[in-house]
Amino acid sequence: MLIAVASKSGTQVDQHFGHAERFLIYDCAAGQPRLVAEKPVEKYCSFDPDHPFREDKFSAIVTALEGCRAVISAQIGELPKQELEKRGIAAITAVGPIDQALLAAHGTLCGCGFNCGKKSC
Repeated sequence: MLIAVASKSGTQVDQHFGHAERFLIYDCAAGQPRLVAEKPVEKYCSFDPDHPFREDKFSAIVTALEGCRAVISAQIGELPKQELEKRGIAAITAVGPIDQALLAAHGTLCGCGFNCGKKSC
């Protein structure tokens, strides 16, 4: 199971979805999360509280997250969250160490612990 993480530091979930300039992609199926890719993206957020949905930037992010079952970020707006979920990507908010956030997200998505052997993992 692939899960994307919005992280500025590389060790913590510490970035808002719309502020991310990269997403770290982890494979969580092998018993321990393993970083498999870093996907650079253009920031979705324009820092304008009334900004409209920016389909072009959002679509580019979705393309970068291809194959991911979820994206974990410190915060995400309601509209981007709904749009991700329409595309089959769960939007999960968390803060703190990436490994702990991945464990919690994996358990939520799969209903198990790591390395359960299910095909969905």
